[in-house]
Amino acid sequence: MNIELNRFQTLLNKALDNMLTDEERIEFNSLLASSNEYQEEWNSLKQIKEITKTMKLKNPPEEMWDKYWLGIYSRLERGIAWILISIGAIVVLIYGGFKAVESVIQDPTLAWFLKAAILLLIAGGIILFVSVVRERLFLRKSDKYKEIVR
Repeated sequence: MNIELNRFQTLLNKALDNMLTDEERIEFNSLLASSNEYQEEWNSLKQIKEITKTMKLKNPPEEMWDKYWLGIYSRLERGIAWILISIGAIVVLIYGGFKAVESVIQDPTLAWFLKAAILLLIAGGIILFVSVVRERLFLRKSDKYKEIVR
């Protein structure tokens, strides 16, 4: 590729994103004026950009979603996913909590029941945290009043 073509393509990309400086815009316009191929490519890409801006994905009908959620596989899949995510989060957070209080646990002056109580407290807090986060995520999706502004 020659240098002029590389420069044109660089300026073309910037022009499509409206990021040309004044100097680059002058250079870009002179390159466009110098070649019909450059003008055709510029017009073609402008048209493609306009078309893609107006494109929207078609949402599936509500009946399709109702049918999807009635299926046993869909419900089972989501349930298993939430269980695995919850277990994974609980294990990771308990491990992190254990590492955070490891010095307390290794202290030989503490009684074993205090060490167990600290671990149970951390484990319970983590399980409660994961449960509340999961519940909030679920309610956020199903709250029928979320669109209402007070």
